[in-house]
Amino acid sequence: MTSATQELARKNRNSLFVEDGEIISVACYPGEQFIQRILAPKCAVAARAGSFVHISCDESLAMRRPLSIMRVGDDWIDVLYKIHGEGLRLLAQKQIGDVVSVLGPIGTAFSTNPDRPNILLLGGGVGIPPMVFLADTLRKDPAWNIFAILGSEIPFPFELQNSSIPVAGIATDISSAMPLLEDWKIPSRLTSLQGYAGCFDGYVTELAKHWLASLEQSERNKVAIYACGPTPMLKAVADLAARYDLACQVSLEEFMACAVGGCAGCTVLVETPDGQAMKRVCVDGPVFDAASIVW
Repeated sequence: MTSATQELARKNRNSLFVEDGEIISVACYPGEQFIQRILAPKCAVAARAGSFVHISCDESLAMRRPLSIMRVGDDWIDVLYKIHGEGLRLLAQKQIGDVVSVLGPIGTAFSTNPDRPNILLLGGGVGIPPMVFLADTLRKDPAWNIFAILGSEIPFPFELQNSSIPVAGIATDISSAMPLLEDWKIPSRLTSLQGYAGCFDGYVTELAKHWLASLEQSERNKVAIYACGPTPMLKAVADLAARYDLACQVSLEEFMACAVGGCAGCTVLVETPDGQAMKRVCVDGPVFDAASIVW
């Protein structure tokens, strides 16, 4: 056993589980999007915002699929995904009562800094789930001031709702919000290039720039950005954070084979104190300091 393998084994000891998860609810949305609630008590207890699961889609497929965790309960997890490939198509055919194998929770979680209590969440497409999980984690502590900007170029996987929570620096006609966040009293705004009612006509980073520019310098200095979405979006988020000298953590999306660090098939180039190095998105991430990634 190599030293790297031994280190991984120690890291995941008593924190990584394989369990048969029963599907207890399924919600379908336009654009072939699905939210499945899976009974997985061990994973639910250990999961942290930013971690993900590796799920078996069907007995006919040997390879699992990595899915971000969107919410957790006492004994369940929610995953949101869009059909992409045969594996997720088979998973989408599962019904309530069907059982899937769940490996998780995997990966590093987001970390917070009390010196930066103004939390800006940026989620694009299937990058929305980790932002919801982080919002759920922080929402009961009044020390955090949370604002979420979510974008999609296909219909959102929820009904759009006009927000009743005003956001300084955001025009009043940009009013569409995510109902779940609205219920949690967390302000959110939606962006798209598809002309959806009440949405900002542009990218999440463009609306984020408007909001950041509206802040007093003292408040902007307290902002930390957290983001998940496609790589071009995350690079734009990293550039935005660098422009304003803001702390920024991103959760990377990557194809994975084993998802436990053995195959090294999901590596990304990052800057380290010892120079550039390849890091595995599955276990060294998926959360990274945006400034450390060689985009």
